[in-house]
Amino acid sequence: MSALVPAAFRHDPHAAPVEAAERAKRLIDPGFGRVFTDHMAVIRYSDQAGWHDAHITARAPLPIDPASSVLHYAQEIFEGMKAYRLADGGTALFRPQANAARFRDSARRMAMAELPDDLFIESIERLVAADSDWIPEGDGALYLRPFMIASEVFLGVKPSAEYLYMVIASSVGAYWKGGVRAITVWVSRDHTRAALGGTGAAKCGGNYAASLIAQKQAIAHGCDQVVFLDAVERRWVEELGGMNLFFVFADGSLQTPPLTGTILPGITRDSLLTLVRDAGLIVREEPYAIDQWRADAQSGRLVEAFACGTAAVVTPVGRIADRDGDFTIGDGTGGPVTDRLHQALVAIQRGTAPDPHGWLHRL
Repeated sequence: MSALVPAAFRHDPHAAPVEAAERAKRLIDPGFGRVFTDHMAVIRYSDQAGWHDAHITARAPLPIDPASSVLHYAQEIFEGMKAYRLADGGTALFRPQANAARFRDSARRMAMAELPDDLFIESIERLVAADSDWIPEGDGALYLRPFMIASEVFLGVKPSAEYLYMVIASSVGAYWKGGVRAITVWVSRDHTRAALGGTGAAKCGGNYAASLIAQKQAIAHGCDQVVFLDAVERRWVEELGGMNLFFVFADGSLQTPPLTGTILPGITRDSLLTLVRDAGLIVREEPYAIDQWRADAQSGRLVEAFACGTAAVVTPVGRIADRDGDFTIGDGTGGPVTDRLHQALVAIQRGTAPDPHGWLHRL
């Protein structure tokens, strides 16, 4: 597998980028995942040539052969991360090394070529440099979506011999319309997200596709999100469709489901575990049953719950809807621990608080 040196990255600037006035208009209220920048990063891989043809180019539709392997056998992985405008005017990524490592782990699980960490990070750096004007002011950010697809043209069940790695960028505001609020979650009793030995710990599109029918049911029941239980006993709480979960108890301790191979190892989750321990609080990585969740909420032992992820950061969970009966957590609006952790993490990401763990990657 060949490696590239930085000089191998080619920059083909967009011949007709969005004009500044139009860009400014789009950045007023970009929403989430709808406003895209001018450029994209591209690197190709083949078993014969290794990683090659690394370049920044104009964002454009992909010409793809209908027999491309990804369309038939779903070899595809992706990441989600953000570039932030800092308080001092600079720009930074948050823990890109962790995203690079998880991208390699996902590739290995899906029998795909593993992109070296330095190329992953360089592709992000170069795209952000090209499109830094697309980072919104205020609370917005530049959401970055690195992804890789199997691009070999063939029909047959085997790992592809060719891959296309790309990074696109989207100017984003708040993930939830109307700002951060406590969400209502539907417990999926009919569907599971992942099983032991499956792809639950990989960030691959198939996991999200499998969650959509349950998310559709959640919306039909008036909920914002769905929470999945384990695939064996249908008892243990695992994660939401795209976020990890934390529970806050009256004694000041916290708990989150353990990483057993069925749950995505969230980078926000890992960061919050560190912040909680830095604050001197007890946090357990232990299984938590849905019946216990209900009993603890009703008795007052459980006072807060929150979901976390790159897109939404930290989001309080206020009410659980379930065929066995709904229940509310605390007063249904969140709580001080959730708020404090949210503020602490965002302050580090925005460069307004000390960064003792070296998480910010300045550009």
